Amino acid sequence: MIAAHTPLQAMTQRPSVFLRSAWPWRSAAYLLGGGIVGAVFCLALAGLVLAGLLLLVVLFGVGVLLAAALSGILVGGFERWRLRLIDRDPIVSPHRRPSAPGYRSWLLTRVKEAATWRELAYTAMSVLVLCWVDLGVLALCFYVPVQVGILGIYDEYNPIPMLLISVPFGLGLAVCSLYVLAAWAGARGALARAVLAPRDEELGDRLIAVTRSRARLVDSFELERRRIERDLHDGAQQHLTALIMRLGLMRLDMPPGSPLSASLEEAVAQARLALDDTRELIRGVHPKVLSDRGLEAAVRDLAGRGVVPCAVDLELPGRLHSAVELTAYFTVSEALANVTKHSGARRCEVRGRVVGDNLWIEVRDDGHGGADPERGSGLTGLADRVAVHDGTLMVASPRGGPTLLRVELPCRFEPSH
Repeated sequence: MIAAHTPLQAMTQRPSVFLRSAWPWRSAAYLLGGGIVGAVFCLALAGLVLAGLLLLVVLFGVGVLLAAALSGILVGGFERWRLRLIDRDPIVSPHRRPSAPGYRSWLLTRVKEAATWRELAYTAMSVLVLCWVDLGVLALCFYVPVQVGILGIYDEYNPIPMLLISVPFGLGLAVCSLYVLAAWAGARGALARAVLAPRDEELGDRLIAVTRSRARLVDSFELERRRIERDLHDGAQQHLTALIMRLGLMRLDMPPGSPLSASLEEAVAQARLALDDTRELIRGVHPKVLSDRGLEAAVRDLAGRGVVPCAVDLELPGRLHSAVELTAYFTVSEALANVTKHSGARRCEVRGRVVGDNLWIEVRDDGHGGADPERGSGLTGLADRVAVHDGTLMVASPRGGPTLLRVELPCRFEPSH
């Protein structure tokens, strides 16, 4: 069963699951906090406004009224924190960081933000309406079932029969009250999220910074891969090659049929296996053919080494940017690996073109389909990698096949040397 993130989602579960969960009590705590805080803040805000109006004659009241207007920032921050009682998806602050240090810069930034005035509107709505509704719902949901449940006590003539009726009826009302609490708390939380959550334009700078940070991480990761590839190519691979040559020369010096000659031959075979494994590892870390000859040659090399026969129809007008080539290469590599491991296909095809400023590549197979990113096939990681470069990855894989994977990447060409 999917875990609920809000009381409204929890209410759709089986009654036994909902009633045994913490959601009714979290909803009650949320409403109780809203009622108490709203009532207290109503008095504080009324005091600030009154003091500001009285002090306007000495201009000091302007600062008090401004403080009352900006008090919505405090309420908004507290509400976003308090909302975690009934909403497991946190809300980030919509406020920007001031461009300069100091109170003046902070004040100018906050006054110019639309989020500040949304928070003030939410504060006014809370102290005038919402907090009193919270307290009213709580009072009704707890008072009415209790009163109905003990109704039989006040019947001095037939107390036992009345209790047999009133107690079950009161318990039924109590159960219904828990649903009412959760419903109002969920609606209240949805309203708070709608008003206090940041808008897309307010997230713009933050999203740009996150995207750039992800791109820097990917670039540094690729630089590290290149360094490892060079170390393996120039270090371990060269040492293994020299070892094979040395063992081969030693074997030539041994008399035919001697036990040592057989041992040397076995050692040469093992060293060659290690060399082959190292070369495969180098290709997986960063294929040299991609750096030397480009994406088209690297994809043809991938297709030629695969178990499933693969046709390649890839036409590129030149060398693409290295980051685009690398992303496209590993997308094709992962797709072909999935074809071999999971698809049961007899053949596959890789097609690709550059159209305008975009590179698109498709990998199609005739297997049984059913590819699902949620089952750990590597597609989720590929989608994240493609998204760093503002690209898209789409998979169509109905049950019974065929499977089509398509990646589109904004591309630019490497400058000519």
